[in-house]
Amino acid sequence: MTLTAEPTTTTAVATHCPYCALQCGMTLSREADVTPRQFPTNAGGLCQKGWTSPALLRSPARLTTPLIRTGGELRPASWEDALDLVARRLLDLRAEHGPDSVAVFGGGGLTNEKSYLLGKFARVALGTSQIDYNGRFCMSSAAAAGMKAFGLDRGLPFPLTDLADADAIVLVGANPAETMPPFVQHLRGANAKGDLVVVDPRRTPTAEQANLHLAPAPGTDLALALGILHAVVADGLLDESYVEQRTSGFDAVWRIAAGYWPERVERITGVSAADQRRVAALLARSRNAYVLTARGAEQHATGVATVSAWINLALALGLPGRQGSGYGCLTGQGNGQGGREHGQKADQLPGYRKIADPAAREHVASVWGVPADSLPGPGRSAFELLDALGTEGGPRALLVFGSNVVVSAPDSARVAQRLSGLDLLVTADLVLSETSELADVVLPVTQWAEEDGTMTNLEGRILLRRKAIDPPEGVRTDLDVLAGLAERLGQPEGRFPTDAETAFTELRAASAGGPADYSGISYDRLREGEALYWPVPDEAHPGTPRMFLDAFAHADGRARFEPVEHTGPAEPQDADFPLLATTGRVLQHYQSGAQTRLVAELNDTVPEVYVEVHPDTAERAGLAHGDLARVTSRRGATTARVRCVGSMRQDVVFLPFHFPGDQRANLLTNPALDPTSRMPEFKVCAVRLTKEDGAE
Repeated sequence: MTLTAEPTTTTAVATHCPYCALQCGMTLSREADVTPRQFPTNAGGLCQKGWTSPALLRSPARLTTPLIRTGGELRPASWEDALDLVARRLLDLRAEHGPDSVAVFGGGGLTNEKSYLLGKFARVALGTSQIDYNGRFCMSSAAAAGMKAFGLDRGLPFPLTDLADADAIVLVGANPAETMPPFVQHLRGANAKGDLVVVDPRRTPTAEQANLHLAPAPGTDLALALGILHAVVADGLLDESYVEQRTSGFDAVWRIAAGYWPERVERITGVSAADQRRVAALLARSRNAYVLTARGAEQHATGVATVSAWINLALALGLPGRQGSGYGCLTGQGNGQGGREHGQKADQLPGYRKIADPAAREHVASVWGVPADSLPGPGRSAFELLDALGTEGGPRALLVFGSNVVVSAPDSARVAQRLSGLDLLVTADLVLSETSELADVVLPVTQWAEEDGTMTNLEGRILLRRKAIDPPEGVRTDLDVLAGLAERLGQPEGRFPTDAETAFTELRAASAGGPADYSGISYDRLREGEALYWPVPDEAHPGTPRMFLDAFAHADGRARFEPVEHTGPAEPQDADFPLLATTGRVLQHYQSGAQTRLVAELNDTVPEVYVEVHPDTAERAGLAHGDLARVTSRRGATTARVRCVGSMRQDVVFLPFHFPGDQRANLLTNPALDPTSRMPEFKVCAVRLTKEDGAE
């Protein structure tokens, strides 16, 4: 498939939105005016965040000079002084405490080139194993489950436009009507046929559009999947030929699912047995059907098992690896897919290679021009890395690129305390985020429209996001920052390229032969408008829009059923904390809100945190709509404005996580980790609801 690229003129550039993984197509003028353009993911539409995305480019909040903390305050400094200071402090710490005394934390919004060079910088220039990124908080559980089932993880192993022909779609733990609004148009086919099912504890704007809304108690999605699978088998709907010919391990899964008959699951989840059987039947009778999961299924201490349960259901119905049907995961961050493929994750090297694999180490080291045995091994996962900062044996310095961990990490008060114990905190930032406010050195970097770079969207399609305007004077790219630091740390000039296309050419070589093979992708092909979905193993290869049609990526070509058992939330309710809190996003804000809270049109609409609660639950706590409430967990408390919502479960409250200070929802959340993905349990924790002290 080839799309004609929109021509670049002196006045406008075809580019992509800086926010979610849809990477909607837009045209940006030299005056920073946005026009939506036709692109498969958004079909000419943009959400409110996309329309307002240029506002931050010329915001007075932009950082335009480095800042160094002097006398307890951040003060302007020259680039040379800032980089010299950082390099000197890093060299001193490494000399005294070893390379793992320095850590790096990246982000799922960084371009492929930045993600790649950040991983290289950590392992070559710093020699540290201590690197991870905020994508560990997003879809690491789906990635691990996909690897177990299919032998390879790509969020959507098919183009998003395939959903238009779906007869049935089951959407688990996703609210795209708010998180990625242009996505919703791809659900209309199933909705028109009466078979769009949304699984979510809340009646979200997405659930409002569904033909059937299932509202399980938070932390019980796995049991629900087992109940529907039980109905599939018990009602004679199992695709026996597919299971026999294309999978292995079904018997072990059925031995567990046999004990989860729908009536039992109704008692666990609150979802009726009749609705469980209805979902089984509609998926089985549909010619084209999809099961899609997102953060609601993943962000649990049992996230991998939960996603595996939904994959098991899809496999039992013969959906994956069949054109017109399948399983997929909705990636959240703009480069959440590419960001985890090229080396900023603790256990990975470029091309989705494992850092512990000797062959992978040899290949990547040869591209980097260093001995393979000089590369460190796997490091700590994201929360474990943050929790080790400043502790005995933990990192004493942290460099942060593209993340605002003070707001976005679970148990965020504990994370802020860890940051305060560091010898050196350095951030590369657009604005003075809550994390940068704590830093010793802040380095001002360019934004999406001010630099070239590639992104990999939720379909695994690689996109060229082109420079449209010049950055403010005094601002440098992240690639310039990494190169400047690397040379001061003793690396030869040119080892860390500052040109995005040069960096991508190196990335291609490093990824060659890996699971996520980009070696056949070039900027020229992207400029010409080719639709290239990885893997693309050579320049004559057309890309792989649909995966697994002939075989899955395991050695025997079969998909694997994964036996999983429901255990429930890591932190159940009790008399002191009788409610369950869940968190999520709202339409107007993105991630930690560091950018969107600076856009007046967005922040004026949703200026503060709120807590959604059933009116009866609010009344029992002595609260009414509009009151200030105190939401308290075992880790901390946040103050939020009450919104009484009649569709809420009476045992559940909801808070958006975009707000700073005492409004942080992540003051509450549980850092219990999934044993495989190391994903924290963002989506459920036990809380109590009381009236805020002093509130009338």
